[in-house]
Amino acid sequence: MDTTPAPALDAPSTGTLSSDERDAILDAVRDFAATEFAPHTLEWDAEKHFPRDVLRRAGELGLGGVYVNDDVGGAGLSRADAVAIFEELAYGDPTVTAYITIHNMVAWMIDTYGTAEQRERWLPSLVAMEDLGAYCLTEPGAGSDAAAITTSAIRHGDTYVLTGVKQFISGAGEASVYVVMARTGEPGARGISAFIVPADSEGLSFGPNEKKMGWNAQPTRAVILDEVRVPAENLLGGEGRGFSIAMNALNGGRLNIATCSIGGARWALDRAISYVHERFTFGEALAEKQSVVFAVADMATELEAARLLVRDAATALDAKTPDAATRCAMAKRFATDVGFRVANESLQLHGGYGYLQDYGIEKVVRDLRVHQILEGTNEIMRLIVGRSVLAA
Repeated sequence: MDTTPAPALDAPSTGTLSSDERDAILDAVRDFAATEFAPHTLEWDAEKHFPRDVLRRAGELGLGGVYVNDDVGGAGLSRADAVAIFEELAYGDPTVTAYITIHNMVAWMIDTYGTAEQRERWLPSLVAMEDLGAYCLTEPGAGSDAAAITTSAIRHGDTYVLTGVKQFISGAGEASVYVVMARTGEPGARGISAFIVPADSEGLSFGPNEKKMGWNAQPTRAVILDEVRVPAENLLGGEGRGFSIAMNALNGGRLNIATCSIGGARWALDRAISYVHERFTFGEALAEKQSVVFAVADMATELEAARLLVRDAATALDAKTPDAATRCAMAKRFATDVGFRVANESLQLHGGYGYLQDYGIEKVVRDLRVHQILEGTNEIMRLIVGRSVLAA
């Protein structure tokens, strides 16, 4: 293996990448995924191993703050550039890439809504992935209805006391920094605030690592806050802004997960294409059978459509267009449905071999299934899109 460090991602001073610069970055990311992710992905899944050492090297490449501003060490890239980067990473391992995107979301929230002091304190180590981040919104009784969270944050002088439980938190127990949504005021969205909670806070603990269908290479635990005292200076963006911060973060998070689906499904499709050329039945290669030709055509077409929809939404998010949230919901719903369908069809084309762990296809199917649920279920995405269209 080549141990020469890959060049770090670095946006030019203009903030806009030329095609040559973008190609160079994607080549570096592609090489990183091929050497650091792909050879280990089955082992990580089987052993439920969270590769902190690899994440640190990802931080050295600039993957810990892809769209964080460069004054705190971020790469300062656009969302359109980020989705291309995350697709190449996910081709190597969609599970670890999905965690990296969540970490990036946490860093972005602090970068966008934090004070100068908060940004200087927390972001350099997050960008380097020396410290890892976790996003804490979902609760046992508040999933899709995020405005119904009950975790409380009560002000006592110069501190807030946080009490409650967060559920399904990626990176919990491994992260150093938790952005926690808690209720500081009235019921509903306007009473929610966001807090930066360090991992060593007294009263902060974690449930056991969940036993999951997929996503085994990243931990998922409950985050338990038992009268956790947080300095008032750790309030992010001001009281009552937590819900809007969370929703704005999720717009990008939905694109990221959509992109992870595309990258993982693209890998599965490539494996299927190789397999149908090599596998002969009834005297001819599977690739010569019309039913297989049609299946591969549909898979490739739908993946390309998903990619274009994600890129369109990323461009809208960069431009802050009024319909950006709707476009992100469209892209997330379509790309995660397509990604799972393509991975599942790739397994079918492999026949019995697709069901075996050694081929890796069944892992990708398991990993991509959850993308239709997290960052807002696809039913909620349809609700967002439908309401937007009907209100037009």
